[in-house]
Order: sequence, then structure tokens, then C-alpha cells
Amino acid sequence: MAALAQSYPAKPIRLIVPFAAGGGNDNVARLVGKHLSESLGQPLVIDNRPGAGGALGAELAAKAAPDGYTLFLGGVGSHAVNPNLNESLPYDPIRDFAPVALLASAPLVLVVHPSVPAASFKAFVALARARPGQLNYASNGNGSSSHLAAVMFDSMTGVDMVHVPYKGLSPALTDLLSGRVQLMFSSVVAILPHVKSEKLRGLAVTGSRRLSSMPDLPTIAESGVPGYEASSWYGVLAPAGTPREIVARLNAELVKALEQPEVRTSLLAEGAEPIGGTPEQFAAHIRSEKERLGKLIRKAKIRLE
Repeated sequence: MAALAQSYPAKPIRLIVPFAAGGGNDNVARLVGKHLSESLGQPLVIDNRPGAGGALGAELAAKAAPDGYTLFLGGVGSHAVNPNLNESLPYDPIRDFAPVALLASAPLVLVVHPSVPAASFKAFVALARARPGQLNYASNGNGSSSHLAAVMFDSMTGVDMVHVPYKGLSPALTDLLSGRVQLMFSSVVAILPHVKSEKLRGLAVTGSRRLSSMPDLPTIAESGVPGYEASSWYGVLAPAGTPREIVARLNAELVKALEQPEVRTSLLAEGAEPIGGTPEQFAAHIRSEKERLGKLIRKAKIRLE
């Protein structure tokens, strides 16, 4: 079997990305894919398959031949959120995949419109508690990372805000910038220019540590909500049954790619923190996230639109 890993790959590899070209998932895939292609000596072809919140691409990858020539860029949506929102999902996030490597984690930023009279996170929490049901927050849609971050925030702080779901980030951001909604939990890349130009005010980040791109913003956990953490994450998976030698080879090359200075710099610029680790650690992460977000989704009675 060692010979199998040595002779692999003998032809181009396809990496299915379950979202359209140009977004955060696609950018991460192309960045890491370039280095994977160079180290393996074969082209890595990005196959964008958007649709059904990532389920279309995930199903395609789950049903592909387990030979190492089809990989999948999975994430919190495909492997932790969708399975808890859709009982008739055409794939099983645990049974149908062989985790390869967790690439990066991307925390969100709590931003408010400048009209909101709160200059700090603690002042915002006090304001929200004093005005139950009066603050509106935008999200990318029901069950999105931005929605779940706000639900977790409500649950752990005891505030009551009104959810305004949008069909994607762009319309949500447009209404936030115009002041039609007061706040949002957003990806770093999307809001950083608006925070720098003071069109929006950043209050805190949702990850476990501060961001290198916005070092002055505290984490929500360090600001009085211990245990709070809400992040998107990206990882490479193969169809279940892919030989362990091939998974190990791919893991080694991906971890090596994440150690490259230009890859780390580019990921950090995207608001994503490089991770790495073993396939077993990634598998444990998926199980943990599926269970943790499942509890949140059930408690908040979140349903698909």
C-alpha cells in the first residue's frame, strides 16, 4: 500500500467547492490548491458547484470514487449546520467523508451602524438589554454563520434582538451601511474597508483570540461573555473509503502549504486563521461542531426558509 501513496497522483485532482467563484471559500481553495498542485506535481482543478447552501457540491463529492482524485472543500455549513437543518440531506457529514485537514478558521466581527449609540461592546450589550426587541440585525440568511453568531449572542447575554435575514451578504451589507438595520455579525474581509472608513463601527470579534488585521477589537469572550465563540471554518475532505495512505499524503502536503509564509499572509488577509493538524483532529472537530451547533439550532427553533 505504500507504493500506492508513492505513485499517487498520476492524473489531475478535482477539488469541489460548493460555492460560486470569488467568495471566501473559493479564495481559500485556490490559494491552498495552487501549493498542493505544485507539491504533488499534478494540476488541481477547482470545480465550483454552488447550490442548496453547499449541499449540492457535498452530495457530488460524497458520491465520487474514493480514489483521491476528487476532494471537497467543506465547512461549518456543509458539515455542521446543514445536517441540523435538513433531515433529508442527500449525504451524511460523518459517514460519507474522510476528513483530510482543517485549513483555517474565520471568525466574524460584530459591527454596528454609526447611529447606534454604543462606542464599545459593553456599552452595546447595555443598550441591547435596555431596548429589547428594538435592535435589528442583518444576516446572510437563516442558518448562516452570521445568523447563528447572533443567536448565540442573544442566548448568552440575555438580550432580545430582531433577525432580518437577507439572501446573501451583499444586500445585508447594503442595508447595514444605509442604516436600515443596526448591526451585523460579518466576515472580516467584507466589513474591514467600511470600519476603516468609519462607515461602520467594529465592536468585537467572535473568535477565541483577537485578529491580527483588527488588533484593537476585543473578543466577545474577553469582554464579559466567557465561552462565546462563533467562527466559520474550511477544510479538505475526501469521499469515505479513500485509502488512508492517500489521505495521509494529502494531509502532509496541505499542512506544509499552510506553513508557507505567503499562504499564511494571504489567509490572514482574508480574515482566516491557518490551523492544520491531523485527519483525526479534523474528524473530532466536525463531530464537536455538529453537536454544538445542533443544540443551538434546536434551542432557537431555527428552520430553513
